Amino acid sequence: MKTLHHNWLTEGLIDFEYKKYILLSYLQDVKNYFDEHKIYPTLSDLVFHYQNIVSLKEGKKTLQNAFPERVSAIDFEHTKISFQTLVKDDALMEELEEIMDYSLVEIKNHLAEGKNLYELFESKMEISPVGISPLYPDCGYLLISQTQSKEVRIFEYNITIFENANEKYRGVNTSFIESQRKGISNTLENIKIDLIRKYKHLPNPATYVVHANIACPFQESLLPIAKRLLVKYVSTTK
Repeated sequence: MKTLHHNWLTEGLIDFEYKKYILLSYLQDVKNYFDEHKIYPTLSDLVFHYQNIVSLKEGKKTLQNAFPERVSAIDFEHTKISFQTLVKDDALMEELEEIMDYSLVEIKNHLAEGKNLYELFESKMEISPVGISPLYPDCGYLLISQTQSKEVRIFEYNITIFENANEKYRGVNTSFIESQRKGISNTLENIKIDLIRKYKHLPNPATYVVHANIACPFQESLLPIAKRLLVKYVSTTK
């Protein structure tokens, strides 16, 4: 799909109609992607651009507040002094402000569509442990299945913690291992036992299954949501 350059607002011609054309062309592609029930990486991309514009607007206000001021009027009756900034928006900055305001509204509308799609798919997915969960659940196997298929896709996962100045975040890395067919003679518990037998580096692995009761694109929707469900589940059960 089309991508929007991270500097699209400030690079090239700063003209409302021109930037509007670039944005709407991108958002049309986003809508087509959502219509195909594909969520990622489009939703993450939208969040990035929305936050980027918000930061730019806030930074502009901070920059303006840092400029020196001069006295513009003195009201002796009410003991009030009015100040006027020495630096005002020129035509270019006013044009940019209009572009940012318009873009925030349009991107927010598409973010809402993507969020609704995400919540719909997530509501149709369930996560549960396979067998007894070990004391250390931050690495192991993630099994993913769908109602309309007997195929179980198996991933090895590793949950990592990273932090910024304010808080800690959890992320998960996955690597595809293999696929197996579930059935009466090959239950999820049997699949776990088979994995332990074949892959000796995880002798007592945490194993979870995410089952989807809805059809959706695997790489763009099912897998990313399953990974988020896994992180959320492990975080709340530790």
